[in-house]
Amino acid sequence: MPVFTHPEFDHHEQVLFCHDAATGLKGIIAIHSTALGPAAGGCRMYPYPSVEDALTDVLRLSKGMSYKNAVAGLPLGGGKSVIIADPSGADKADLLRAFSRHVQALGGRYWAAIDIGVSPQDASILAENCDFIFTQADHFEEGFNPSSFTALGGFTGIRAAAKHVWDRDDLRGLRVAIQGLGSTGSDLARRLHEAGVELVVADVREEAVQDAVARFGAQAVETDDIHAQDVDIFAPCAMGAVINDKSLSEIKAKVICGVANNQLAEPRHGTALQARGITYVPDYVVNAGGMMGASTVIFATLSHADSIKRIESLYETILSLLETARDTGRPSSDVADDMAVGKIAAAR
Repeated sequence: MPVFTHPEFDHHEQVLFCHDAATGLKGIIAIHSTALGPAAGGCRMYPYPSVEDALTDVLRLSKGMSYKNAVAGLPLGGGKSVIIADPSGADKADLLRAFSRHVQALGGRYWAAIDIGVSPQDASILAENCDFIFTQADHFEEGFNPSSFTALGGFTGIRAAAKHVWDRDDLRGLRVAIQGLGSTGSDLARRLHEAGVELVVADVREEAVQDAVARFGAQAVETDDIHAQDVDIFAPCAMGAVINDKSLSEIKAKVICGVANNQLAEPRHGTALQARGITYVPDYVVNAGGMMGASTVIFATLSHADSIKRIESLYETILSLLETARDTGRPSSDVADDMAVGKIAAAR
């Protein structure tokens, strides 16, 4: 499918297809906007079934990064990249090194970071040949994973949603279903467990599920059923498009607040959630914690304490957004989009 007529193409500034004959690299970099600053967003390694699937994902994700960085008040534009490969393959490091040269050639228009399939250690490999990488392991104290920043944002968002919906200042006794127990999802589960939340979990990796059961007393369910659990809050923390025509009628939660990207399969699903009385915290708002915590190295001095304060400020941002949606009778997703588009347009 041609890029310019692709349904997810949104006046992207650049879309680059990256190849390296020696390693077999196949990757795509999508720069959605640099109106607010250099485009920044993760590099995802995933065995997409087709190039078309990868293109759809990177176009959607890069637009989401523009909106995320704008709403978060960061001096950054939006970009994303994908490498079409199995992240467990023996050639991973070679692919990362080959891909990093394409990022370097952009001269700082795009900064890459961790994402699904790419860890802080992998980001350090990217940085061997590239000056425009953040979230690499040596940016943080030993043992710290910057995905914890994203998890803190998710936890903060759930607190704000609970305040908005139930006027609760604590989460004790609430039931939360978490879909996806990667680095971010598992850390969110830890934070919720420590806050007294009852957890229901699902992941494609059985070892991750059993770890959550053992550590947090979580109830395990099948991945195809996690969205339909009888819980207060549903937290998508895996791949996107989980809120779709099929799942909508099965969701019992009163709140959807998770850190997965592109949770709405289509924009109209935000309206459908509102019609069902489900409070939705827009994904790119609540999962901005990772960028707010780790991207500082691009434009300022990295400070862990300052990052925490910045992420915790999402509480008021999300409360205000949900209140505006309630008072205007508009879907929260539309309210968030308007906030982001307005900031980007003003910068242009």
